[in-house]
Amino acid sequence: MKRLWKKSSNLFCQREWINENTKYFINPTGRFVIGGPHGDCGLTGRKIIVDTYGGMARHGGGAFSGKDPSKVDRSATYLAGYVAKNVVAAGIADRCELQLSYAIGVAEPTSISIETFGTGKKLVTQKFFELVRNHFELRPKGLIAMLDLLRPIYRQTAA
Repeated sequence: MKRLWKKSSNLFCQREWINENTKYFINPTGRFVIGGPHGDCGLTGRKIIVDTYGGMARHGGGAFSGKDPSKVDRSATYLAGYVAKNVVAAGIADRCELQLSYAIGVAEPTSISIETFGTGKKLVTQKFFELVRNHFELRPKGLIAMLDLLRPIYRQTAA
């Protein structure tokens, strides 16, 4: 399967995006423990534009509403905003956007992107990555604990 994926990825990915460090995640858990409607149940009635500052914060298109903290499309979004806010509050940049990508069954983010829109004052990009990795819990279980997302606060935050 991986050989087939590597061969076919050349058809839709630019060659400069793929190198010896490229990792392929194809069903990394190896099985579906909870899948289908039972695994993704919940209401998603609220428009994501409401939760992303009127579209100022980029997003993948899913909804946050109705999802519990175990779904990284909700919890990691909260984390990204928390990290970005702290970068700005620390005076490291005037603006900050943190993008995180996760794969099912992989605890660490598969991708981290930090954008300061030219306002980064003190650190080069590599230092930003080190700062984020060393000071913030990026794994789903850890970020849920760090942000205390199991508190019953979701009814108050619903629109």
